[in-house]
Amino acid sequence: MNEEQSVRFGLDTFGDVTAGPDGKRLPYAQVIRDVVEQAVLAEQVGVDAFGVGEHHRDDYAVSAPEIVLAAIAARTSTIRLGTAVTVLSSDDPVRVFERFATLDAISHGRAEITLGRGSFTESFPLFGYELRDYEKLFVEKLDLMSHLLDEGPVTWSGTVRAALAKQEVYPKTESGRITTWIGVGGSPESVVRAASYKLPLVLAIIGGEPARFAPYVELYHRALTELGTPKLPVAVHAPGFVAETDREAADTLWPHLRVIMDRIGRERGWPPMTRRRFDSDIAEGALHVGSPETVAQKIARTIKALGIQRFDLKYSNGTLPHDAMSRSIELYGTQVIPRVRELLAD
Repeated sequence: MNEEQSVRFGLDTFGDVTAGPDGKRLPYAQVIRDVVEQAVLAEQVGVDAFGVGEHHRDDYAVSAPEIVLAAIAARTSTIRLGTAVTVLSSDDPVRVFERFATLDAISHGRAEITLGRGSFTESFPLFGYELRDYEKLFVEKLDLMSHLLDEGPVTWSGTVRAALAKQEVYPKTESGRITTWIGVGGSPESVVRAASYKLPLVLAIIGGEPARFAPYVELYHRALTELGTPKLPVAVHAPGFVAETDREAADTLWPHLRVIMDRIGRERGWPPMTRRRFDSDIAEGALHVGSPETVAQKIARTIKALGIQRFDLKYSNGTLPHDAMSRSIELYGTQVIPRVRELLAD
């Protein structure tokens, strides 16, 4: 298979609470309905996969992505449906498996899981977990999840939940295994862990030049080789926005992205985002923003620099309105993806 044919293209959303025509926040219910419509449009314009994030805070509407994905599954037929990400540390692996096996049935085998720690911590106190157990919760629950994915009797013990002894978990999937990725932010330990469980890797590139993540891809493939595991795919999740021109894309996105970045910055001690920094992130950093040609060129560079098999554009950014996101999805599917395939072929 040629490189341009083997690469798949997806879209990710966190269900950011968006602004309506009057500039005011939309209700959560409307945001969720809009996400479903965006996914339906994504399939119509030829996007391969659609991912929905999980958050438990007031600037994101989606806390139960599997339910949103089930609604999407009922209105689509080909697009793959996954998470970006499932916060495994504060969930129960058995329930995660059961929910996704159910989604897999509804979607005729199109369900995917991306397991991760998440970039926020609100779910820990919400579900009664201690942040001091951050590492232990993820490591042990990932180990249990690896057993559940085999879909046989599970015998497992740990310290974060009750042990299982030859326990069957239902429903079983028709394929016998749900496609499951591990999302990482750039920790070498996390990369090696993904390889040790023989799970494909998603690199969340939300800052900096994408090419600087090449050592992590190399480490992942080296770890697979040392473990005697056949090559597995690597994906990139990165933010972006497509409009008719570079100027329109930047000017449209800027005030909406600044809202969420400045809020996160206040929480984490970062300085306010400036337009200069924003423009620099477009030119040299992780933002894949611009006209269809500009975005296609940057995605192609990212794919070539990292040797990845999938690129997912995180198209929702702060309070960016539904209409602007819908147009971005349309341009991504009808112009950007075909152009990237041409560039890869060249």
